[in-house]
Amino acid sequence: MNYFIAVLKKYADFNGRARRSEYWYFVLFFFIFNIALALFDFLLETYAVFYGLFNLAMIIPAIAVGVRRLHDIGKSGWLYMISFIPVIGGIWLLILFCKPGVEGSNEFGSDPKELAEAE
Repeated sequence: MNYFIAVLKKYADFNGRARRSEYWYFVLFFFIFNIALALFDFLLETYAVFYGLFNLAMIIPAIAVGVRRLHDIGKSGWLYMISFIPVIGGIWLLILFCKPGVEGSNEFGSDPKELAEAE
């Protein structure tokens, strides 16, 4: 849950790097909240009001953490646009998000793993 909150604190920060764990824990809690809100909307018969508002609020942080994840593997954040290519783009992006980050500093900042170990 700490990673989810950390991503929300960096709401629109497209600079820096995000570790795999930060990205995937954000995705995990994002889907858990989506399922919970979908059930909540179903029970209240609100036609996906809460689900929709939550997803609308999470668009920017989700893109930002994805861009920072791409920075961690040494790729430009603009590579996120590859997801617009049907099927192939999403698969390629998934593979990139699963790759380990570049060890040490790169052009996008210092290694977040080293920063975590230093604390």
